[in-house]
This record gives sequence, structure tokens and C-alpha cells, in this order.
Amino acid sequence: MLQRLDILYLKQGGPYTVNRYIFKENQPECLNHSCWLDKGDPGGMHRTYDRWPEIAEESYSEEYGQAESGGVSDVVFAGMGGSGAIGDVLYSMLSKTGIHVSVVKGYVLPRTAGPGTLVVSTSISGNTRETLTVIEAAREAGCQTACFCSGGEMLEYCTRHKMPHWVVPMHHSPRTSFPSFLYAMLSVLGGVIPVDEKDVRDSISDMRELRSRISPEREDNPALELARWIKGMPVIYYPWGLQAAAVRFKNSLQENAKCHVIAEDVIEACHNGIVSWEGGGNAQPILIEGADDYYKTKERWAILRGFFESRGIGYREVRSVKGGVLSKIINLVYLLDYASIYLAVLRGVEPSPVPAIDYIKRHL
Repeated sequence: MLQRLDILYLKQGGPYTVNRYIFKENQPECLNHSCWLDKGDPGGMHRTYDRWPEIAEESYSEEYGQAESGGVSDVVFAGMGGSGAIGDVLYSMLSKTGIHVSVVKGYVLPRTAGPGTLVVSTSISGNTRETLTVIEAAREAGCQTACFCSGGEMLEYCTRHKMPHWVVPMHHSPRTSFPSFLYAMLSVLGGVIPVDEKDVRDSISDMRELRSRISPEREDNPALELARWIKGMPVIYYPWGLQAAAVRFKNSLQENAKCHVIAEDVIEACHNGIVSWEGGGNAQPILIEGADDYYKTKERWAILRGFFESRGIGYREVRSVKGGVLSKIINLVYLLDYASIYLAVLRGVEPSPVPAIDYIKRHL
């Protein structure tokens, strides 16, 4: 006989319905966290996330060799979706250097690109039309190039034109392959991106520690708590240095939980977006804060918290770990991506399929 059960958790005296499933009466073991996550995520996305620290370490340790980077005056990172998010991270890492950096999420290479430009193109699937167009433009402009993919048309094009390229394995899907490509690129682009090996190892170590806190086996984890709290439309506020983590969170909520999301720079929002809270609605602010934000940014966070509290607007804060830029961003991405999977399962939405994106691709 089948029975419908509600799985309930208690927080601050209130019940939270985690999900509804049909179980057999003789299967009480299905009431544990990993079971409801397995059922809500039949594509196994969360299982790949559980391996992110190992995937990162394996990818960074792989003998890919380094890209030649002689005479580089500027760098362009090209990619879309999950591939574009990697460019955002590398942009943040280079932001305090003397290298001019651009991120292209589209078809058009900057007109200033030339022989002194290194165009780093990433298409995890290898078939991203926009990125393939940028590669063609980079070759025609005489740019230096470094291309990363798991195969597909990019591999074919780079092989045919003898362009430097690296094949990195895809894990589950492009967006879940974030650490394999990011850490492979950190290794290959070591001559361009000034990051100490210790910082890389620390970021992986921090991920391992975080994994123990966001595991589906634990109810008291920050990713699950954040997912439970989200009932309306998230509005993500971030400081400039953590834009990569905020945009990635927006994208992951959209792809995994299939919900509308807004992401705004906290300083800019204080000149425009803040006014929208006077209109009410079902939006929910999430503040992504750095462990050592600029002192003027900390001042702005305090003002913003006071504004929300004075108007009875509930909000959540997510703070980065301490350490280098890489550790801060990758661990925020890890926690927030897992929250997006939890939210999908809580809403009864399967996180892996993205039929809307498939529709767009079929019509290109």
C-alpha cells in the first residue's frame, strides 16, 4: 500500500515541509536527508557536487602543461553560462594586477583585440555558438588564444586550425563542471594569473571543510537553511569583488530551481534599486558579504541592514571564508550552488533538466 508522507523539520518552533513523496509503508529509511535528495534530484547533480574538492584537486594536479603567454598586454575571457562564470572568477583574480581584463558573454570580441591580446575561450560542452564565434574572430585578429572544452565543435575547430587547446573532462553537466575547468585553467594559465599554489590548495581544503557542513546528511547546514528561507524572488546584493559568486548564484537558482532572481552591486543599488523596496512585493534580499570587505562597503552593509530592519523586511546574510580571492569565491559558489539544489528539491523541481535552454539551442 502506498502512503503520502510530509517530511517535516522544525526551526524556531515552526514546521517546514521539505518535500512530498510517495513511499511504501515498509521503507522508513527514505525519511533521511540523502534519500529525499536522491528522489528529488534523480539526475544525481548533488552527487557530483559532493565530489567537488576531489575534482578540483585532480584537475589542478593533471599534467596539462602551461599556455605560452609572451607579450600579453590584455586578456579576454569568453564564455557563456557555467563557462562564463569561470571567466568571472578569473577576472576577479586579475582585477588587482596591471593586466587589462575583459569578459565577453556574447558574440563580439572587443575591437581593440590584437596580437597582444590573449583570448581565453571556454565552452565546456564544446558547442557554444557564441564562444565559437569569438574564437573565429580571435584567430582572424591575430590574437593569442587558449581554448578549453570537453570536445565538440571547439575541439574540431582548434585541431583544424592548430590553435592551442586543452580538453578537460565534463562532470555531469557544464554548470557542475565548474571546478574541473576552473582548476585546470589555473594550472594552464599559471604564467598569466598570479596565484600561489598554496592559495589553490587552501581553497580546496576550505571546500572539504565546507562539504561537511552542507552535506544532505546534516539538517543544520547553511545551504539547506538558506533554501528553506527562500519563498519569493531572491534579490542578491554583492560587493564588486564578489560579483562572480553572486552572478553564479543567480544563474544556479535560475537553472536549478527555475525561479526568477535579481543580482545587484550593493553600492550601485543604494542609488536606485533600494527604492523598489518601498513598493512591497514578494522579493527577499540576500546579502553576500566578504570576510574583509572594503571599510566603506562594510559601512554600506550596516546602513542596508538598518534600512531592512526599520521596515520589517527579512533578509539573509552569507559571508565568505577568510583567505584569498579564490577561496572566498569558490567556497561561496559551493555553498550557494548547493542551496540552489536544495531549493529545487524543496519546490518539487528536478534541478538537472533545462528544457527552456534546449528550446533556445534548437532554434539557433
